[in-house]
Formats: sequence, C-alpha cells, structure tokens
Amino acid sequence: MSPRPPTARNDVSPNTLFYGDNLPILREYIPDESVDLIYLDPPFNSNRSYNVLFKDETGRESDAQLVAFDDTWHWGEAAEETYHALATEAAPNVSKMIAALRDFIGSNQMMAYLVMMAARLVELHRVLKPTGSLYLHCDPTASHYLKIVLDMIFGPERFVNEIAWKRSSAHSDTRQGMRRYGRLRDVLLFYTKTNEYIWNAQFTPYDREYLDSEYRHNSPDGRHYKETDLTAAKPGGDTEYEWRIKRLQGGKTRWEADLAEEYLDPKIGWEYRSVRPYAGRYWAFSKANLIEFAKAGRLIHRETGMPRLMHFADEMPGIPLQDVWTDIPPALGAQDLGYPTQKPLALLERIIQASSNPGDVVLDPFCGCGTAIAAAHKLERRWIGIDITHLAISLQKYRLESMFPGITFRVIGEPEDLGAARQLAHDDRYQFQWWALSLVRAKPLGGPGDGKTGKKGSDKGVDGIITFIDDTTGKPKQAIVQVKSGHIKSGDIRDLKGTVEREKAALGLFITLEPPSPDMETEAVSAGFYESPGWNQKYRRIQILTIEALLRGAAVNMPPTAQTFKQAPKAEPAQPGQMTFDV
Repeated sequence: MSPRPPTARNDVSPNTLFYGDNLPILREYIPDESVDLIYLDPPFNSNRSYNVLFKDETGRESDAQLVAFDDTWHWGEAAEETYHALATEAAPNVSKMIAALRDFIGSNQMMAYLVMMAARLVELHRVLKPTGSLYLHCDPTASHYLKIVLDMIFGPERFVNEIAWKRSSAHSDTRQGMRRYGRLRDVLLFYTKTNEYIWNAQFTPYDREYLDSEYRHNSPDGRHYKETDLTAAKPGGDTEYEWRIKRLQGGKTRWEADLAEEYLDPKIGWEYRSVRPYAGRYWAFSKANLIEFAKAGRLIHRETGMPRLMHFADEMPGIPLQDVWTDIPPALGAQDLGYPTQKPLALLERIIQASSNPGDVVLDPFCGCGTAIAAAHKLERRWIGIDITHLAISLQKYRLESMFPGITFRVIGEPEDLGAARQLAHDDRYQFQWWALSLVRAKPLGGPGDGKTGKKGSDKGVDGIITFIDDTTGKPKQAIVQVKSGHIKSGDIRDLKGTVEREKAALGLFITLEPPSPDMETEAVSAGFYESPGWNQKYRRIQILTIEALLRGAAVNMPPTAQTFKQAPKAEPAQPGQMTFDV
C-alpha cells in the first residue's frame, strides 16, 4: 500500500462531510479504531449484462473513479496499481485472495470493482472499533465475491448475517420477454470486528395472523394474551415450594392464589389445595415472584390447581427481527429526493439502532444523498460522510439543513478560496460546475431526478435551474444558470439572453470564474428587469456572479425560491429503541 501521510487523523471530528475519493480520505483523516458502525452502499452497475461485466477490456479506459450516477468501474491504471499494492503489501491472506480472484475472474469490470473495494475494506477494518460492526449493501450480482473479500479481511468467523431486504414489489416484465425470476431483493452483509460487538435486539410488530394463533385469548378488557407454563426442567434457587390456591366451596369461580398464608380459617367457606410441579420439573420463578404475579392478576389456575402465567401481547416487544426484511418499502413520498440509489430512512434507522448507541460514531464512505448520516443524526449518533462528487455533497448539505434546522457540521474538500476553485476547474470542470451551482442552490441539469450522468450533452445552454413561485400567478417560474470556468466574452451574455427567451425563463444567471468585462456588464444591463409586484421589487433579468464574490457571501437577487431539490421533511425525534418509519 502507498505510505500514509503524517496524520491529520487526530484532527477529524464528527460531524463531518468529506468531498473526495474515500480511500485517501480514510488513510489521511480517520484514526485507527475510531468508528463504531460502518454502513456502505458502494455503487456498482448491476444492470449491465454478465457478459459485459466479465469481458476483458481493451483500449484506453478511464480509471476506476466514480462520476455521479455513472457507477461503472473499469480496469485501468488505478485498478492495476491498487491490485499490485494489495498483492504485494497487504496481509498474506488478503494478497493470496486477491490474486486468486484475478486468476479466476480476469481483468475486467467485475475485478476492478473487487480490487477497489478490497483496498477500501482493509482501511474500513482498520478504523472500526473492536466493538464495531460493518454492513455492506449490495445486490446479488457481486455479493458472493464481496463475501469472500470480507471473509479474508474480517475473518469468516466474523460473519454474522446475510440479510435480504425486499426493496420492491413484484415486477411484470414477463410479457416483455423476461426469462428469469423477478429480482426484488438487495443483500446486506453484516460483519463485526470482534465477538464483543454492540448489539441491541430489534423487533417487528405482531401481525393479525400471529396474534390470532399465539395470543388467542382475550382478557375482559380486550387485551390479547397467551398462557405460559410456569415450570422449568432445572432447579435454581427457591423453586421447590408448594403453591396454595383456594376457591369458594361448591363455587364455580376459578382458583385464586392465597396471598395471606396466615389466613387459613375454613369457616369463611374457602376450599384449599396445594400443588407442586410434576415429577422432573421445578417452578420457573421464586414463590415471591409468583405471589407478585398473582397480586397483579396475571395467573390463571387450571382445575388441577396448576397456575399458568398470562403474557399480554401489548407488553411484548414484538417478533425478534430475522434476516429477511420485507416490512420496509423503498423511499417514497416526501422522503423520495429523486436520487437514483437512495435508500429509505427506516432501513438505516434499523441498522443504526441495532448496532450502535447514542453518541457513537457512524461512517458512510459512499454516502450519496446522505440517508445514513441523516438517520445517524436523528438517532443522536455522531457521523462522518464521504462522497466523490460535489453534486452528492450539495444534496447532503441541503438535506441535513432541511431535516435539522440550525445543524452545524464541517465540510472538508470543498474550495474555500479562489485558488482552490481554479484548481478544481483545472482538475475536473464537471465537478467545478456542480460545486459552483451549489453556491446558488441550483439544481444541476442531469442531476437527481433524471438519472443522467451530469456530463455535457444537449443541455441547450442550461447548466442548472432555480425554481421560484410567481407572486402574481402563483405558478412556478425558473431562473436558468450557466457556469463558465474558462475564457468569457460579451457574446456569452447574448447567448444567455437568447436561452432565457427560448426557455421562457424569468431570469438568467451567469456564474464565472473569471471577472466579467465592461462589455459583458453592459450587455447584462440591457436585458432589463423581471418585475415582481407582490414583492414590490425589480430583479435584473440577467445577472453576473463571480466565484470570488460568491465565496465572499454574495447572493442571487431574485424572489424567494421554492426548494431546488425535493426537500427532506423535518426530522421528528426518534424514541430510544423504537424504529420509526418516515415514509
């Protein structure tokens, strides 16, 4: 492995968002054994055919880096270098495993994915506390290979569960020629660092069928209960006593416990009987506990005099959670932010409640639209999120601010000055574009909601949009945004004016890394104003904003906006130990 730099690790503090490749961020910032729970949902293009995934690639391919929503991995220089580091410098079991996988699979997209995942899982194992757990979310396309990788890094004895989450209802593709069973589930691979891991048992509510079969009795007040045997096979403490009961002589009332042992006067008309557990059995509770059950009205006595305990369904936690989860639907309604790989909040809440405690640190190294960190914050955990696109980081910031008004957190990796902005534009102009759009809270063209990659195509001169409500008609209107990172001229402003007219937009915003010329300013002024009678204001129809000004706090002059992205609902506090469903 490449040598780790001198540690900035002691400097990292939850709650923090990182922009960048998670591998160097893990190595540079996250200390050993500092994280209680890791959830990761690494992107992988499972919709591609197996023939494509396993075909040897030829020609010059891009390195195994991620672009927003383009989750295809390629065998390139980065994958080759990472493979070499794993094969020569990793622990012997890991190096042997990765070499064997390459011999078996070949140098293709699947192997590139596994190599890049193995390098990251080595680091994730390092940062996990001895009491920590890891949940890897994937689909059956590569889950069997990932399980091998996890076995080699964590140890096969550290495997706890393979959880199946039913993520959708039945598909009806048979009429379109589908020749397989419908694919409805994702896989969650659950591993721990040691055998002493945090575990809080989770339960699901009883369904009607279960209540009718198991809790088939009803108390006078309508509560469901079942009767439970009060004997045990092994002795322990006060478990060999007689249990005295009584009933009215000749009466038809059920047996009642005699709670006052000194009150034995037969003149009152009571008939007494004493019982013991039958041969080979003992009482499961002490006499004192049985008396308390009797006082609480929790005992039922058979004609033989043998007591039975009433277990009420509404006092039970529910059915212990199993490894098939069918009760959590995908992100729907107000929770759906339009992000292609978004997972429901309830799914992450369940994982976080089961495998961490309030105050613990939750890490998501592929945090996408931020469901894991939002769930962690809601459940009073600390969190660290990492993502390689500014588009995702922007969405995470909007989501956290919407759900938790007044929240404070750090963002590491975003440009903080003009020099850093220039460097980002030089390194990747699409990442620069997404970051620049986030400065004015504009929705990128090709961002969440349409599943595109965000790469330039037939965008027709529109890089992003901001929506607001017209105060006269009550209908939504748009400000369109263009971002420029290179040379600019007055003709760019004329083009923007034409685009505003063609798209019937209210405003046009021109964001530029370079300062505008006087001719550009004159051209923008000539576009006139958008009038807003309700707000009693006029707004420049074409506005030029420099990156330098935006970094100093400048803002767009426009009517109050609607939500740029679909807004996450404000979070309601979760009760300790209670699973919540915000769907």
